[in-house]
Amino acid sequence: MSLRWTDVNDIAIELVEAYPDVDAVTIRFTDLHRWVMELPGFDDDPNHSGEKVLEAIQAAWIEELE
Repeated sequence: MSLRWTDVNDIAIELVEAYPDVDAVTIRFTDLHRWVMELPGFDDDPNHSGEKVLEAIQAAWIEELE
């Protein structure tokens, strides 16, 4: 499966599995950006993410943990 920045919920699920001990509330966007880019199957332009996209991914990640 190929992931793109718009696949916010799928990315959040992958992050929960890849980083089970990370507190998604306190993550820095620089780390979040890098971790998303490192996910297996992620295939999108690194420059297509912005603060709003990263905020949406972070919110979905937090939602997955609840």
